[in-house]
Amino acid sequence: MTYQLRDLTGKVVIITGATAGIGAAAARALVEKGCKVVLNARSEERLKGMVAELGANAIYVAGDSSNPDIARKVAKAAIDTFGTIDTILPNAGIGYYGSILDHSDEDVNRMMRTNYEGTVHIIRAALPTLLAKKEGDVIIVASVAGFRGGDNEAIYTGTKHAQVGFAGSLDRELRSKGVRVALVCPAGVETEFALGFGRTAGEEKLKTYLRPEDVAFQITTIMSQPRTVRSHIWTLWSMGQDS
Repeated sequence: MTYQLRDLTGKVVIITGATAGIGAAAARALVEKGCKVVLNARSEERLKGMVAELGANAIYVAGDSSNPDIARKVAKAAIDTFGTIDTILPNAGIGYYGSILDHSDEDVNRMMRTNYEGTVHIIRAALPTLLAKKEGDVIIVASVAGFRGGDNEAIYTGTKHAQVGFAGSLDRELRSKGVRVALVCPAGVETEFALGFGRTAGEEKLKTYLRPEDVAFQITTIMSQPRTVRSHIWTLWSMGQDS
């Protein structure tokens, strides 16, 4: 018997951190599968470029999703434009590498706000629609750093552990209500992430990293699983990365 994957045509997906790296790759992959996407990021100029590329199945709301008011605007835009929300994809993330004493207070707070508070607030804003339908997906893009921390990434690792703990509890809260909660936890991905803050563009080691499209494929796979299946933690490594 052929395994029946779900048709994603018409599914409405909210994506934060949507203008580069994993978020942009996910948006492209989802629109290719017929989804409608609501894109959020800080740069309105880059958001306009993404919507121009993706066409009528994409809209955007600019702003910082760690701000609850912005998160609610994103959810409202999805409902007003597309009528519903099917999947929430909190992806916005930043990282600064270095000693815990190397960062400014603002850098530390920005990592905690973006990586953890941004995840919480976009889910809180959009979740009521999923609960009303008794169906939907929450797919949180975290990191393998959420399970083990390397040196010189203590603050970043702490935010990723927070996402992992949050997702585990949320999964137990929502699974009986028809909402699946999954974590996508890649190792290093060749993106703009941390460039100038511990990574340098063109570094040789970046060639061994995952590609954003690798992670986007996992996201579409999770969404495509039959509703009778619930997977929670997906970790990804390239063949050239040490685990």
